[in-house]
Amino acid sequence: MIKDKKKYNILIIEDNPGDYLLIEEFIAENIYEPNIFHANNFKEARVFLKDPNNSFDIILMDLTLPDKRGDELVTEMVRFLPHCPIIILTGYADIDFSIQSISRGISDYLLKDELGASMLFKSIIYAIERKKSFLLVEESEKRYSNLFHLSPQPMWLHDSETLKFIQVNKAAIEHYGYSEALFLTMGLKDIQPAQIPFSNNEEKINRAQVGESTFTGSFNHVKKNGEIINVEVYCTDIMVKDRKCSSVIAVDVTERNQYEHKITKAIIKTQEEERYEIGGELHDNVCQILATSMISLGMMKKYIEPTAEQWFKNTKDYITMATDEIRNLSHRLAPAFFDDSNFEVAVEILLNTFNAADDYEITLQFDNKIGDEDLSLEMQLNLYRIVQEQLRNILKYAKATKITVDIFLLENMLILKLTDNGVGFILENAKSGIGLANMKRRAELFSGIFEIKSSPGNGCTITVSIPIPPKN
Repeated sequence: MIKDKKKYNILIIEDNPGDYLLIEEFIAENIYEPNIFHANNFKEARVFLKDPNNSFDIILMDLTLPDKRGDELVTEMVRFLPHCPIIILTGYADIDFSIQSISRGISDYLLKDELGASMLFKSIIYAIERKKSFLLVEESEKRYSNLFHLSPQPMWLHDSETLKFIQVNKAAIEHYGYSEALFLTMGLKDIQPAQIPFSNNEEKINRAQVGESTFTGSFNHVKKNGEIINVEVYCTDIMVKDRKCSSVIAVDVTERNQYEHKITKAIIKTQEEERYEIGGELHDNVCQILATSMISLGMMKKYIEPTAEQWFKNTKDYITMATDEIRNLSHRLAPAFFDDSNFEVAVEILLNTFNAADDYEITLQFDNKIGDEDLSLEMQLNLYRIVQEQLRNILKYAKATKITVDIFLLENMLILKLTDNGVGFILENAKSGIGLANMKRRAELFSGIFEIKSSPGNGCTITVSIPIPPKN
């Protein structure tokens, strides 16, 4: 028989000399030169265990010793050696006590009458390996616990199905302002801003959890004091006591986003001013030059030879076409409300200009209550550009015949919805487009949400939802 040549330090706690010799023989049958220590009672065992020079791989222990026995003995040994595997060898077959002992940390419970060399060897090896695995898991859990509780970033565990918080760290408590007790009565829905429907985030979360073990996304959360913050979350699925959970790190990017939005707004404002200036130059200067050219042509009419009359007429038509084209271009560059009109009129002009050839059946529904809101010119202009961008997409790709534009208030939200009955498209194929990215960016400048729904043969709908601050 091939023996295990690994060096094992084994402590046998046994007061019966015959049982000790038998156990020693069983061990020697399968282990080459084991290093065995023998204690006749608990007191002697403690001497071995307290010696810093001794380190044991396994302890074999009788359940009835002269100075300690039963439950008291098990309790003392597990408390004294929490990281060392212990096997009980006894002559008493008590199923309930054996189960209780194993649940408290004992590695195995063997009856002496049924004991054999092979059984004992297997039990020793299994106990040692199980304890190693347990210690590795315990160390991993300790490292995770330290990482979790000492992290400077807010972290939490939530149930993947109910979305209820299970555990939160100190950084989350301090940053969000909720006490730990209050946090544990809440779920993700409770840190969602009231003016943004939870379905928007819930759909995003659900999409992330289908077949994915990790997820990164951007959300809006609300602190206890009512402040709304932008966060980027890094989510990983983990199992906690057979319960599917999500471990989340939440990074507050509110200041970063505000800074980026300021830069973006400044860029867009500069672009709009340049467009307005160019549009004005085209309308006021170039159109005036063309108008003067038309007057000059009129003065030349009586000098035109009959053979050149058609050329004369064509020239006037070309100048008229150029004038109309420049006017349309200047209106696209500089919307009417930018100067002296309002949002509704600007959208109407945009739709009428877009449908000059009457190729589409266009319906505009504009909520009159919007006029009562103090919408910034900046917001109106960006909504106008979103409509303009989507109309451009419809013209280039949709092959639509019907277009519906709805602009209305819903609670504390301004909603812009634009729908067409065109050919539609696969969303994943279009998400990288510059046009969609521009519309999304314009909505996010005002803490808004940009959504798009489409599929082949089912047209397209874009929805922009922007929170409107309550009036003082």
